[in-house]
Amino acid sequence: MAEPAYVSIAANYAREIRSGALPAGTQLRSLTEMMDRHGVSKIVVIEAIRLLERQGLVRSVPRRGTFVTDHPNLVRVAPERQMEDPEDTFGHESTSAVEVDRVTAHLPATEVLAEQFDVEPGIELLHTVTRATEGGRPISISDTYQQLGAPDISHAAVLEETVADRIPADVHAQWLGAAPGDLVKTVRQRYIDAEDQLLMLSEISYPRDRYDAFVFRMQLSDGAKPSGAE
Repeated sequence: MAEPAYVSIAANYAREIRSGALPAGTQLRSLTEMMDRHGVSKIVVIEAIRLLERQGLVRSVPRRGTFVTDHPNLVRVAPERQMEDPEDTFGHESTSAVEVDRVTAHLPATEVLAEQFDVEPGIELLHTVTRATEGGRPISISDTYQQLGAPDISHAAVLEETVADRIPADVHAQWLGAAPGDLVKTVRQRYIDAEDQLLMLSEISYPRDRYDAFVFRMQLSDGAKPSGAE
């Protein structure tokens, strides 16, 4: 799924900011210059700047312009990021090499999962484990569950996300290198259709210092087709 132009433009600036190519205090080009540089309309440039602002990377000063913040901290933004594959998401956040590994299998539903999906325990679910590294450092691991033969998440009407600092599952702790008792940043994603049926459930763990904040928009627009979780 092709990403919107404003997301791609914002990602380019984000990489330059976080790599130091655009130091703190640097003023971004004017709207007209950015329009000419990227060959897009004014509204696309404005949306790109708004996304950078929500990520904490730039600040706009009335009648002066847009400037790189003094302490740019990584902020996770949805749904822009949730509409991507993990390779694109993490690639937008860093100039380091990103590697993503996926393993899929059929797994009998536990009582907890059966209750979530409103099925009988033991029914087979599609289980996907996704692991990501950035410059060799583990930065994400997720367990994703879907019903076999059920509609995919292109039919989702709502994305519900819960963020918390928790003690991770053993497998997640091992991948992230978390010591026993250490907290990590966890996100639970639930993709739900218009009839309130759960289509996909993801449990995602990140290093606790990976993101300073998360910004969410919960309602998915018609026709949105998320490519998966990471």
